[in-house]
Parts: sequence; structure tokens; C-alpha cells
Amino acid sequence: MLCCLRTLFVVSSLAVSTMEKTSVQTIGEPQQMRLPTVAIVGRPNVGKSTLFNRLVGRRVAIVEDTPGITRDRLYGEAEWRGRAFQVVDTGGVLLEDSDPLITQVRIQALSAIEEADVILFMVDAIEGVTPADEELADVLRTTTKPVLLVANKVDNTRREADAAEFYALGWDEVFTISAVHGHGVAEVLDRVIELLPPATPAEEEDTTIKLAIVGRPNVGKSSLVNAILGAPRVIVSEIPGTTRDAIDTPFERDGQKMVLIDTAGIRRPGKVQGSVEYYSVLRAQKAIKRCDVALLVLDGPEGVTDGDKRVGGYAVEEGRACVVVVNKWDLMKNPTSKTLMMDFTRIFRKECPFLHFAPLVFTSALTGMGVPAVVDTALEAAEAHAHRIPTGVLNRLIHDAVDARPYSRKGKMLKVYYATMPSVKPPTVVLFVNDPDIVHFSYLRYLENQIRQQFPLEGTPIRMEVREATGKHRTD
Repeated sequence: MLCCLRTLFVVSSLAVSTMEKTSVQTIGEPQQMRLPTVAIVGRPNVGKSTLFNRLVGRRVAIVEDTPGITRDRLYGEAEWRGRAFQVVDTGGVLLEDSDPLITQVRIQALSAIEEADVILFMVDAIEGVTPADEELADVLRTTTKPVLLVANKVDNTRREADAAEFYALGWDEVFTISAVHGHGVAEVLDRVIELLPPATPAEEEDTTIKLAIVGRPNVGKSSLVNAILGAPRVIVSEIPGTTRDAIDTPFERDGQKMVLIDTAGIRRPGKVQGSVEYYSVLRAQKAIKRCDVALLVLDGPEGVTDGDKRVGGYAVEEGRACVVVVNKWDLMKNPTSKTLMMDFTRIFRKECPFLHFAPLVFTSALTGMGVPAVVDTALEAAEAHAHRIPTGVLNRLIHDAVDARPYSRKGKMLKVYYATMPSVKPPTVVLFVNDPDIVHFSYLRYLENQIRQQFPLEGTPIRMEVREATGKHRTD
């Protein structure tokens, strides 16, 4: 099967001799400065995502010899000669295409142009000047922002000469590069650095909360993103699989900075169709790994499926906080019925006991019902995810719980000498005991429940680890 993936990720090495090694930081991670933005625009299949991957130093955007792979805006960070900047990859722009999906792609690309400080206008040196290039050039000539015309796929002297035809588009300089091999990219970056405005100071501490919208295909993830943001920031279509990359969208609510990560639908491995979807699923899994809270979106009328359980399992494995968003609830016969919601909750708890900590929110991304509650609940889950219990308080709680329900196994009484919470996100409790081998998971669940009764930790898993006590932890 791997041999069929030869066209995927044609960038064989992201750190090559012609480029300085870039450093990467995902939107939402702590940063000291507010960075200027470079947008990569052009018609489909000119190599925008290949250049994006090279600039940010890793394979963020999906690259394949299929036009239209990138549909939304992708954000990443790069560094060149000591200057850090944000890079935006966009879908291919076809200004005259009336297809609804292409229209939405065009809106996303034009939005990226608006927010950019420097624009890289990419064209294909192999195909030469096309009507689509000329139409986009007309649009870019109206902006006051600096635009660099970049002819890609120039990997020999003949194509270098052929690239001269792009001067007809009206720019005084044409940069010739090979995004695959890195040729000429350094020269483009040198010019970008000259044109970038200075970075502006940001807050010393970034408290941005990352929310990953996850779920199986076509449950309304992108619709939920747009409903939360109140604007069409990601493409919504009835066609399953419209979202292929993990899309980072920063936003703010009541002073709290957040990032919404819209992801491709996750199917079980045997149902993944083709290499593009395979890497989309990988990206969705990575989005779960780097988020604070996973918003697990379910299709309410369809009920709980094996696919929902699988995606929820990924969140639990990564120790992420989780909120279950039961979408399309407006399609139920009586969507305002509390009894109906309680029945669904009971079924979900039975089908997904591993998500016993996750609250359920019933919504309709289409009508807006319950959407504000999604964000409120996610913020509460994020707070619980980062909650640390003081060591003294935790020890008293655990010792009281053990005294109330002593535990023995294999003829040996369990002694818990010391408890601590060395880390959060998720809250992790370490118990130092006389014999770790006798501790059954059911007793750990009992101790976890005692913790949850005392502290508001809804929405986050609690990891319980058992270690043999050393001398400094024993009190007997």
C-alpha cells in the first residue's frame, strides 16, 4: 500500500543545505511577540502547500498531485535569519468558477490576502501564464500590500528561461524557485524579511485554550466551528470529507483567547479511502494530541456509533479534556424534551464508560441552539484540566478514602503512604504504596471518584499512577 503513496509529501527533506533550519510553533502556543503574516496564494496545484511545508519546517499541509487538496486556510510559524513570522496557506483561487465549493475556497483565500503583511503570488513555470493567473494578478494589483511573484517548479536552466514570460503579469521581479528541492527559496525569504513589518509585543503569558473539533465524517464539525465564530471561517458542504487538514482559527471571547481546530472526520482504518484521507486522519489525531479540550461531535439522530467511540477513545488515550457535543438535535422529534436528553445521556454513558467524566451538550449548529453552552462547558473543562490539588489536601483526601474503605488483595492489605499531583493537563495523581501489584483498577476508580466529589473536575480525565514507596515516602 505504501508504494501507492509515492506522490504524497514530495518534500523529501525539509531541512536542506540551501535553507536555514526553521523553527515551528503552532498557533495558540506561548509566544513572546505578535508575528507578521505571509500569505501564499495562487491557482490550484501550483505548489503552495509544498512551499508552506518547507517554510514551517514540517508536513502540516497535505501535498499530492491532485488539484484542490487545500481548501481552507492553514496557519503555521516559521523563522528566517532570526525573524519569526506566521505563514498562511490557502486553497487554489479560481475567480471565474461558479462551483459553490470553489466559491468558498476563493473567499478563504481572499480573506488571507486581507490579513497578510506580505503576499507570495505563486505560479507554475511548467504550465506558464494561464487565464486564472491573469485574473488573480488583476486582483493582487489592487492591494497596497507587497506582493512577490514566485514562479515554482523551476528546477533546470530551460525552465529558468521560460519563467521570463511571467513578467507579462506586471511585476518588476519574478522569483524562480523549486519548492520541492528548495532552490531559490532562500532568496524569496530574504526579500520577505526586508518587507515584513516589525513584530509587536504580545502578552508575556499566553493563556490561549486550544479546542479541537473532532468526530467521524459529516457530523457537522465545520458547521459548529462557524456557529461558534459567528462567521464562515471554514468551508461547510454536505459532501463528506470537505475538511482535509486540521484548521487553526484563533478567536477571543470575553477576554479569553482560544483557538478552534477543525479536523477531518476520523473513520476506522479499514474505511479510509486513499492516501489523502489517510493523512487527514493522522492530522486529526495529532490535533487531539495538541489540544486542551476535544469537542467530540456526535450526530444526535444517528445515536452513538462505533466511530464515535473510536474518536472518543483517541481523546482519552491522549489525556485530553473532553466535551461531548450532540449536534443536529433540532432534527429530533421533541428537541426541547429534558427526558429525551436524559435518555440519550444514559445510553451514551453505557456505550462509552471510558468518557464518564465528559459532560454532554445538546446543540444545533444550524439553528444556534446550545452553541454558547459548548464554549462555556469547554472553558470549564479546560480549567479542570489544568487544576492542581495541593499535596497536603490531596493526602488527607486519599487517606480518608482509604480509611473509609480499606483494601486488601491476595491476603495483603494495601497501605497508601503518600499521594502527590506532579503534573496537570491531565491532572495526574501518583500514589506511593507498599505493593503496587495488589492494586486493582476498580479501587483506583473508587479513589478517583472520591477526588471528583471534592473538586470540580468535570470534563477532564484523572490519571492514577501507583508506585512502590521508597524510604522517603514511607511513614512506618
